[in-house]
Amino acid sequence: MTRRARSEASDQTRIALLRGINVGGKNKLAMSILREIFEEIGCRAVTSYIQSGNVVFRADPELAVGVSPLISRALRERFGLAVPLVTRTLRDWRAMVAANPFLTANRDPKKLHVAFLAQAPDASRVATLDPDRSPPDELSVRGAEVYLYCPNGMARSKLTTTYLDSRLQTTSTVRNWNTILALLSLAESADAT
Repeated sequence: MTRRARSEASDQTRIALLRGINVGGKNKLAMSILREIFEEIGCRAVTSYIQSGNVVFRADPELAVGVSPLISRALRERFGLAVPLVTRTLRDWRAMVAANPFLTANRDPKKLHVAFLAQAPDASRVATLDPDRSPPDELSVRGAEVYLYCPNGMARSKLTTTYLDSRLQTTSTVRNWNTILALLSLAESADAT
């Protein structure tokens, strides 16, 4: 496969992150049903990872731009679930992994998380984030991702999706570093087929 063909394939392989699925007994949804919904709208090679709404799929560019609203509408109509959904291409995902500032600062990967934003916030919104809101937690905004280092765990952090959404005027969903790397591996496997 040529470099250009690999690049185009990486743009067709995508990762979808649904916020709040099967968390704390709320928004229960079987991953088999979620995969079926992705397939029904025309996605291919659909795979889910764990039970919290992580989906790797392939889609032509025309379909890919509309996946988020199509899936959100299907979940709302069929199950009454109002679930935000964020997607990234495999190329975007690789760049996000490589750009994590806390990896180069030798932070414990078990304490790393990333908040994925529906869109990149402007600089004035980023300036509203309080770096001292939740010591000893640290954050770094890069494009449409907020990298988080939470030594005491996300459950104790005040850098919540509610806080990020209100300050950045967008929608976010958070994944831990292990899940991020597992999704990268799944997406690369899908990309190779």
